[in-house]
Amino acid sequence: MPDSLTTYLLVDGENIDATLGMSVLNRRPEPSERPRWDRVMHFTEEVWDEAARGLFFLNATSGQMPMGFVQALLAMNFHPIPLAGTVHEKVVDIGIQRTMDAILEQGSGDVLLASHDGDYIPQVERLLDAGRRVGVLCFREFLNSELAGLTERGLKIYDLEDDLGAFTSVLPRVRIIPLTAFDPTRYL
Repeated sequence: MPDSLTTYLLVDGENIDATLGMSVLNRRPEPSERPRWDRVMHFTEEVWDEAARGLFFLNATSGQMPMGFVQALLAMNFHPIPLAGTVHEKVVDIGIQRTMDAILEQGSGDVLLASHDGDYIPQVERLLDAGRRVGVLCFREFLNSELAGLTERGLKIYDLEDDLGAFTSVLPRVRIIPLTAFDPTRYL
């Protein structure tokens, strides 16, 4: 049985990459523009001062895996989870949903979910109702509004760029900036 002081980092890699590419950069991200997953893992360990277990979900329905990326994940203590199903199944979403249900059933563990997707709302609600700490790692401006609405019930939202510093360069994002966080030098 896992230690009760474990934060499970569940990464919807497809969703994060697609949002970064289609909504932030308007093109396929270069490797240097993708999140530094070691920083995300470090944040996971620090946010609630618990041991972190990183589970990175990959769609392997095609029968192919990005082996270089898988090796990099393993080196950062992530557990790659390459899932395969039919072309009509959202294998990553289903895998994360089942994992969240299993975390709830085991009786312990908090969750950080890296995704913008509303498909996880029922699982997030059940975890919150059970008194678990749950957070979402995302680009705030692209987070599903229903999921964002769960902050009233205790959900924490962390911005991958602003709160985690998961990128090595400033992204070309246009979003609402709280005056207290405004840094004019970023625009000079």
